[in-house]
Amino acid sequence: MWLERRESWSGHSEDARGAGDVDYARVIHSASFRRLQGKTQILNLGDSDFYRTRLTHSLEVAQIAGGLARQLEKSFPTHPATAHLPDQSMIHAIGCSHDLGHPPFGHGGEVALNYCMRDVGGFEGNGQSLRILSRLESFSQNAGANLTRRSLLGLLKYPVSYAQARNSALRPKLSDSPATLKLIDTEASTPPKCYLDSEQDVVEWVLSPLSPEDRAAFCAMGPVEAGKHRKALHKSFDCSIMDLADDIAYGVHDLEDAIALMLLTREDFVAHVSADEIGDFLDMLKGKYPDQFGNDVYGQMLDGLFGDRNTRKRFISRFVNYFITAVGYTEVPEFAEPLLRYRASLPSARRPVLKALKDLVFKVVIKSPNVQQLEFKGQQMVVSVFEALCSDPERLLPRDHQERYSESAGDLRVICDYVAGMTDAALLKTYERLFAPRMGSVFDRL
Repeated sequence: MWLERRESWSGHSEDARGAGDVDYARVIHSASFRRLQGKTQILNLGDSDFYRTRLTHSLEVAQIAGGLARQLEKSFPTHPATAHLPDQSMIHAIGCSHDLGHPPFGHGGEVALNYCMRDVGGFEGNGQSLRILSRLESFSQNAGANLTRRSLLGLLKYPVSYAQARNSALRPKLSDSPATLKLIDTEASTPPKCYLDSEQDVVEWVLSPLSPEDRAAFCAMGPVEAGKHRKALHKSFDCSIMDLADDIAYGVHDLEDAIALMLLTREDFVAHVSADEIGDFLDMLKGKYPDQFGNDVYGQMLDGLFGDRNTRKRFISRFVNYFITAVGYTEVPEFAEPLLRYRASLPSARRPVLKALKDLVFKVVIKSPNVQQLEFKGQQMVVSVFEALCSDPERLLPRDHQERYSESAGDLRVICDYVAGMTDAALLKTYERLFAPRMGSVFDRL
């Protein structure tokens, strides 16, 4: 049942691939996956050819997720959860597809589209990933990439709908500041973590094998908190592996980019991450490499991270290995279904280390004025392009999207899909064609 697809499909008799192999192939051969090479991870594209994009980040998440699954299999061969581990192709498919729905210009683009769609169901990047794979890709008549139920369950990071999760007091709006510019209120316009209401039928199909009790528990939300959206409480077994891999890639590999591009200095690291916070990692280094480290393990680690690229890569690899080799199982006994009952997790001693690295990247790099100014500019361009297309869709939308728009009886979700699918460069070029003073040309390619 977990390997079923929404539309019936069977491979050729000579095809040796399993269900996970097919899902993986469909993800990496999709147009949405290729577009990730032109979407921001943290840093704005065009500044360097070294750092990671959403595409390389997704490939790394898939690789780390595969490593976590193999490690669980090796570390716990007799644990009941091990029999339910996904095969390598399936976990790679889930890892590669987790960011497909992220719009141009990262979080700024997500906030912008949620503001634009404020009266018609909102927008959220994870929810858009599910929409792309279940509805928009071109591998089937009406089921998108037509992935297996299990792959879609692994992608369902937040099993609550937009309408259920949103705090009605946080309605997307413009800022109340007296500025003459139309500025989005980012706090009010940040979407809840959810799936889109438009994909309710897909989610019902994905969850249909569950018992009523398991389904109700799986879709439960945390308590209402003032000034915040409600949060999902659970994720599936496969999703927990992918989510942990995403955290490791974010905390470690994005740190590598920030150091290499000199956006994060040794002084920044010392100011935000103390030796005590990553003491467990330092103890591991001292114990595993006793001949390499003296009394100042923290200082030697910094020498390595902020030395040449070879020593930096060595310590980045040690961080990744430190997290992957410690992965274990946690159990949520209220669930009968094994794909909900078991989760992948880090032991308590290693979680603070990963959190410290993630917080460092967030505070020093993502929240830096350099990154925030570019995100702000991207946000403004997303809103301008969206509103321009909405003003006269039959005139401004590309022809294939005009057809979808007409068939949908003017559903703004079609325009949202088009804008969300743009690369950073395509959005910028579209903005210039619509608003820049220069004449432009019909031969300009997006």
